[in-house]
Amino acid sequence: MTTLIELENVKKYYEMGDNIVKAVDGVSMKIEKGDFVAIMGPSGSGKSTAMNLVGSLDLATKGDIYLDNKDIEHLDESELAQVRGKKIGFIFQSFNLINNLTAKENVMLPMLFQDMEKEDREDRAEKLLSMVELGDRMGHYPTQLSGGQQQRVAIARALANEPEVILADEPTGNLDTKTGDLVMEFLEKFNKKGETVIMVTHDPDVALKHAKTIYWMRDGKIEKVTKRVGAKWTKVKG
Repeated sequence: MTTLIELENVKKYYEMGDNIVKAVDGVSMKIEKGDFVAIMGPSGSGKSTAMNLVGSLDLATKGDIYLDNKDIEHLDESELAQVRGKKIGFIFQSFNLINNLTAKENVMLPMLFQDMEKEDREDRAEKLLSMVELGDRMGHYPTQLSGGQQQRVAIARALANEPEVILADEPTGNLDTKTGDLVMEFLEKFNKKGETVIMVTHDPDVALKHAKTIYWMRDGKIEKVTKRVGAKWTKVKG
């Protein structure tokens, strides 16, 4: 399989007064195209920081990060923004919708930065919102939508530019079980089309049910890596 994203001995340190916090401390991982990866760990394990590094939302203190064999650590901010906009779709636990834009306008927004014509943006936004069963809520603002509906708008927005990768940070964390299951169903459909999903979660049930590869993190390091082989999980590292 093709390696889509690779981290080589990546470290992310923060200075907190006289202390240095080692949020990510020497992490290496290879994420193959078409995989469904979960980054697991308790609060403070470094999993969300690791996802931000994978998604080029943050730069490493040390180490190298490759996306499609391109070392993104040496790109400037405008180049990074183009990489993020074209290749990666983000789903955040807090949804991160813009409250003064409608559901449709929120989904259209990422396409604006890729210079897509307005008519094409509107058409694609309508199709995506219909796909996540919100065709009748396109003109609603985020405050007029339930948490589950907001998360589905966030999924539609993440798919706006037809990304190769979706990064999902605790995508079911603020949702009830039924809505969470629906969100995971959408992520599985995306993955079954051959695309890549990287999900951060603290919930082992979600990871074990949906992922194909799990990176287990603690204290900024990867403790072990497990892969699903058929119906069984096999430890491949740690």
